[in-house]
Amino acid sequence: MDSIIVENLTKKYGQVRALHNVSFRLGAGEIFGYLGPNGAGKTTTLRVILGLVHASGGRVNIFGSESMKPSVHEKIGYVPGEVRLYGNMTGREVLHFYGGFRPHHPPILQAQLLKAFDLSAGDLERRVKFLSHGTRQKLGLIVAMQHDPDLLLLDEPTTGLDPLVQNSFREQILDFARRGRSILLSSHILSEIEEICDRIAILRAGEIVTVESIEQLRTNMIRRLQVRFRGQVPENLAAVPGITNLVTSGKDITIWVRGDVNPLLRRIATGDIEHFVFSEPDLEEIFLGYYHHSS
Repeated sequence: MDSIIVENLTKKYGQVRALHNVSFRLGAGEIFGYLGPNGAGKTTTLRVILGLVHASGGRVNIFGSESMKPSVHEKIGYVPGEVRLYGNMTGREVLHFYGGFRPHHPPILQAQLLKAFDLSAGDLERRVKFLSHGTRQKLGLIVAMQHDPDLLLLDEPTTGLDPLVQNSFREQILDFARRGRSILLSSHILSEIEEICDRIAILRAGEIVTVESIEQLRTNMIRRLQVRFRGQVPENLAAVPGITNLVTSGKDITIWVRGDVNPLLRRIATGDIEHFVFSEPDLEEIFLGYYHHSS
């Protein structure tokens, strides 16, 4: 059974349309990436799913129910885009306080998560308002995950975390999925999405542009290559399969290519290369590629 079914979800704030006919499904054991630039509607979607915001149209079904009953809510862990905790509580008091909200789902993973996210006893004894942003983010993650929920809704969950803790977070999420939990992950970190998600949805101005697998994402994404030649530039570069745009400035060439990059690399290798940069695509480039492709 699907953990979440979203069908034709619409949300308006007066004349402003935040969501329009958004539809997707999230299966058991699946990690689903939810991507889009700021203002696309990702946070609104999560809030509607949780029942924090009422939809203007469409429906949301969670674990077979269309109402956010307490029994359903207890199975969910949520990390908002901005983690806000009670500043005068200590870290330990925060974990105990939120752990008491789910009497039928005790915080059985708390010790494991404290170790994974490197939260010390000293951190837990300090009041939250004196903790760093990254430490507060760790607390927010543990609050959401410590009761081993069946569904995790994560809005930019690695904000403020150092690379080692980000790796630990990914390991924990993969473990959740292996044990049949479902994860809806909003993130702007492409490497994070590629490493752990099974499928992705790309959102633009409140509408789903595409829902597809990570393999399809890699096939369709546009990447940028910058190269400078010492001598003559190889002929007919623009005719190489997959190239979507090419800008030349003397010996310097910037090339955008979609899908398989090997034909382009073979053609470039016929020249004498002085400088070569083939950077990882950022999400903005991916969004632009999809928006152009879908228009």
